[in-house]
Amino acid sequence: MSRTLIRSSKVLTFDDANPVVEAVLVDNGVILETGRFSDLVESAGPNTRVMEAGDAVVMPGLIDTHPHVMHFGALRGGLVDLSDALDHADIVERISARAAVTAPGEWIICTPVGEAHYFIRRSWRDLAERRLPDRHVLDRATSDHPVLIQAWAPRTPNILAFNSAGLRAVGLSDFIPDQVCDVEIEKDEAGRLTGILRGPVNNYYTYDPFWGQILLKLPPLDPDHAVPGVLDEMARFSAHGVTTLYEGHAMEPIHIQMYQHLRTSDMLTMRVQATHDVESVIFYPFEPLSLHEFDDRLKSLAPQSADSADDMLRIVGMTISPGGPCFAGHFAMHETYTDPFGRPTKGNRFVSLEKEESYVRFCAENDVRANICIGSYREHDDFLEIAERVVIEHDFRDKAWILQHAITISPDHVRRYKALGFQITTSVGFAWGKGAMYDERIGRHIWRDMVPLRRLLDAGLDVSGGSDWGPKSPWEQIALAQTHEIAGTDLRNDGPDQVINRQESLAMWTTSAAKILGWDEIGSIRPGNHADIIFVDRDPSTCDLDELKDIRVHRTMLGGNIVHDDAVLPAATEGIFDEAE
Repeated sequence: MSRTLIRSSKVLTFDDANPVVEAVLVDNGVILETGRFSDLVESAGPNTRVMEAGDAVVMPGLIDTHPHVMHFGALRGGLVDLSDALDHADIVERISARAAVTAPGEWIICTPVGEAHYFIRRSWRDLAERRLPDRHVLDRATSDHPVLIQAWAPRTPNILAFNSAGLRAVGLSDFIPDQVCDVEIEKDEAGRLTGILRGPVNNYYTYDPFWGQILLKLPPLDPDHAVPGVLDEMARFSAHGVTTLYEGHAMEPIHIQMYQHLRTSDMLTMRVQATHDVESVIFYPFEPLSLHEFDDRLKSLAPQSADSADDMLRIVGMTISPGGPCFAGHFAMHETYTDPFGRPTKGNRFVSLEKEESYVRFCAENDVRANICIGSYREHDDFLEIAERVVIEHDFRDKAWILQHAITISPDHVRRYKALGFQITTSVGFAWGKGAMYDERIGRHIWRDMVPLRRLLDAGLDVSGGSDWGPKSPWEQIALAQTHEIAGTDLRNDGPDQVINRQESLAMWTTSAAKILGWDEIGSIRPGNHADIIFVDRDPSTCDLDELKDIRVHRTMLGGNIVHDDAVLPAATEGIFDEAE
């Protein structure tokens, strides 16, 4: 790889020693020097390429510490994309096109309509007809294939649609009751199935026994579709300027293996750090491990959980997720709140306290980095009681374990996590997408502890950002850290415990994220770092807040190689510098 000298009107390095420069010299994927263009020309050498950024601002690639690229990409792979469908005719046309190249009898599965994953700003309600197409409409697309328009988590209750062949394939007929468990089965005035089902009908994070049996009749994940789906998802993230991912949640062996396959096949277009999930609880059917099986799994995963040598794929640490989302009624609270169907609940626990203590002790005794996904008060209380007890025997305060989620976290919890030496990854998109639902089901009082970024930073905790189910654009997430808007309302949760400034918000996606991952060579533009560099159309550190979420990434480079380019900037010029330079 030849040397490349990047020149811009402004390079934001996120390096305190040299925060703003005008040029970056890259060699073999590594940053050699930063500084004035004229100075770097002298040390660049005669065969250096020049990459002119013009008015574009150059900065380090972003780090998303809760992206689910593997999950969302694999689940989306091979589906008919209806996310931007306009009306029923549009949906029929898209499904018909897929049917023309699909063998009769094979399933045709579609994405939901609207903006994943909360479906607040756009959903099936925004179709021209203001409703999902029923089986009669879908039958116009094909009668030779079972068809399903999926419902995606976390929203519960949710809605989906089958065509007639799809209903037959999963064994639903007119004789079935109007409701089984919590699933409502819509019928017309004549008592015939319409193909519309409502309730806990999500593709994951659902444990309804009836819907679970239907899920088991749907086709399993197809690796031939999953890999292209993940590649497409990585491309979407590259287009937003993300160059590194932290896959710290729900990573089952098959997901780790898929990343390893992409790595050995030289198909990774971003850096990945991942953890093994000791006991994943997301996908149906979930059958809890016995304590003996859980302990055996800890022992088997530990040797695979300390691989940080690779510059592209690192497997570091192990994860447990004691609870689940509030949308489905799994949020573990001390006080009763309302589940998706109006019933009182205090949530539930997926991982027993015995397993949680076994996990904490194992990680402390075996020097394994722990990553624990916790979002509710009761989960924090239970975990902290265990962790503080174990710390008396095994001082792990220097191990920088990770608390992931922190959707709601009280001042007392923050103080105790700081004392234990934890670092935090969270998503302000949790508050954006769930705030109205928390208000309705739990009460407005919970907002004071909802993603309290200011509180976390003031306590001296390292905090990084992620997209998860929220807006997939990191720039919108960075803006939300200042506004704390509640989606679907005109409200903001911009209290004194929430709002942070622009520089702090940008750090959550760059330098702070790199520190939490323990990956020194990313997150800033400084000599010795990987040349993970992005070119954006405005300065994210100074532009108006209203413009921040609309930032356009013209070019994304990973290790000096271009992985996204919108063709706005000129290509690098080859050859020897002009003497006038």
